[in-house]
Amino acid sequence: MVTKIKNAVFITDTEEKNKYLYIEDGKIKAFTNDELPFDEEIDAEGLYVSAGFIDMHTHGAGNYDFADGEKEDIIRAAYTHATYGTTTIYPTCSSSSTEDTMRFIENVRDVMKENAPGKPHIAGSHLEGPYFADSQKGAQNPDYIKPPCKEEYTEFEKRAEGTLKRISFAPEIDENYELCDFLKEKGIVSSFGHTDGIYEELLPAIEKGCTLATHLYSGMNQVTRRNCHRKLGAVETAFLEDEVIVEIIADGIHLPPELLKLIYKIKGPDKICLVTDSMRGAGMGEGKSVLGPKNDGMDCFIKDGIAYLTDMTAFAGSVATADRLVRVMNKQAGVPLTECIKMITENPAKVMGLPKRGSLKEGYFADLVFFDDNINIKKVIIEGEELK
Repeated sequence: MVTKIKNAVFITDTEEKNKYLYIEDGKIKAFTNDELPFDEEIDAEGLYVSAGFIDMHTHGAGNYDFADGEKEDIIRAAYTHATYGTTTIYPTCSSSSTEDTMRFIENVRDVMKENAPGKPHIAGSHLEGPYFADSQKGAQNPDYIKPPCKEEYTEFEKRAEGTLKRISFAPEIDENYELCDFLKEKGIVSSFGHTDGIYEELLPAIEKGCTLATHLYSGMNQVTRRNCHRKLGAVETAFLEDEVIVEIIADGIHLPPELLKLIYKIKGPDKICLVTDSMRGAGMGEGKSVLGPKNDGMDCFIKDGIAYLTDMTAFAGSVATADRLVRVMNKQAGVPLTECIKMITENPAKVMGLPKRGSLKEGYFADLVFFDDNINIKKVIIEGEELK
């Protein structure tokens, strides 16, 4: 069956009107000015239509954490995000016990076997920790932060059976950059974050393929002194090295609009990925919550669209959804809509090596988001079928 979408403002490198998008067998059959045969028609009624949003760093939503311990927790959190436009998602586990991390990896692996049209596409797991600098732990659970353990991360990769797609870590505590080498060998994305490393310590990791900066500015140092000499921190290293792509929590809270403007000015639209880094409170109201797994997380609370640790020493992740990221970048930071969409579709797809997603191109999966001028999500289609 062929579905035709008309009367949309399609977001590609430009805003394209007077075109038609045709879907067949879950993929984009054609994106053209031509009238082609079809079986059913969707009238977008002037809404914007873009490729589905891709969130490559999120811990949960809808009062579920991806590491709560059950497969259903992953499915429900992903579904909440999908209602806000995220069609492809990388469930993320923060620093946890080895046992809980193993369970998380196995649950994501098993849920991925159930991917189907009309359901959120689970693309793989992301471990944010536990191999971090204690001095930059932020809201990570300090009980589990430690240097990389080869026996442990080797077992993580084995249990995942090819579904572990990314590990964020502090390169300066990676002895002889062994974890860097391991991730490169296995085709797993390596990312520096929660780090106190200086340029000289981070550059070897970057040269070994660690070219992604985990939530820029959050949990990383800036210009510092070592033996009286100024040294570039992780932030400046990310700016200086052209091959580094930065992910940013563009909720307007973790990074205020003026800082978002600065990042955009320095890195440009091709080297930025928007991420929610959301905890279970995304899509929920205000009040008490838990950061991390429900059986072993840290108490926090949500107020005014922000999650805090109870002692107010740090943000407890974000409660953002993908639509909010696009809205803030466009409306508050003044970034053109086409480039905002690129930062949450095409760019993360490239970073994560995700084939046939992130663009409105013939042969790509028909993951589509319909939204209005204020980025309010009106319809979500995943692999040709409306979100179920």
